[in-house]
Amino acid sequence: MIYFLGLDMLEPYHFAFFRNGVVVSTIAGGLCGFLGVFVVLRGMSYIGHGLSHAVFGGAAASSVMGLNYFVGAGVWGVWSGVLIGRIARRRIIGADAAIGVVTTASFALGLALLNRYGQAKKSIEAVLFGSVLGVKTGDIVAVAIVAVIVVVIVVVAYRKMVFATFDPEVAEVTGVQVQWIEALLMVMLSMTILVTMRVIGTLLISALLVIPASIARMTTNSIARMLWVSPAIGAGSGFLGMNLAYHFDTSVSATIILVAAAVFVVVYATNGVRGRVRIAGLHHV
Repeated sequence: MIYFLGLDMLEPYHFAFFRNGVVVSTIAGGLCGFLGVFVVLRGMSYIGHGLSHAVFGGAAASSVMGLNYFVGAGVWGVWSGVLIGRIARRRIIGADAAIGVVTTASFALGLALLNRYGQAKKSIEAVLFGSVLGVKTGDIVAVAIVAVIVVVIVVVAYRKMVFATFDPEVAEVTGVQVQWIEALLMVMLSMTILVTMRVIGTLLISALLVIPASIARMTTNSIARMLWVSPAIGAGSGFLGMNLAYHFDTSVSATIILVAAAVFVVVYATNGVRGRVRIAGLHHV
């Protein structure tokens, strides 16, 4: 047996629910880390936070109607993402205001439904805080399928996505359909939040989108390298966080985020001035 700090690290692997949790946490962490690269580079950290709250309204509505809350959350999340993009492009109000209006209204709707229909409480708590120990094979398959889809889309549209990220005006002039790239990113982000919220919960999922990518940004200026480093950190945080949560009897989602945050602190402290300049420049990319 393998022991660490007096703990039998292999003990929980005798249980199927834990093995499922480790697999889905690792894949979900990698997926969030991968897509989080574009979220961070585009200065969209707030939209990741906002969309994770927006799906709460759809999840609450579908739960009250007796439907699988993933259905309502998915439709609502995609719709919210596209709506935010359309409002922001009209330039009547800023993107941050558009995000605030749409996502807070959705979250408020979820809270109203939760207060009105008490029977939805258990399902909604799972959406808010995650319920990784209840993960089934179908959940693992869903996360894996979305991960493959996201990776394939990014690989195929890599140049256009990078161009639209750093210079959208010039990209538009040269024929890149920037609005479609933005809509595609919103859809991928909504899908990612949808399938990973069982692991992390909507309240903390934005952290898993931002922290690994921010760490990767401090270590390299290459987007290609970031797309390797960030998912590796996310997957590692998911794997280690799941194991530590079991042994220390803490929340899985919170432990995963704390592991990622600890890595951030270490890298930030040891990477010197150059890394700090990179992270400080995230808002100007």
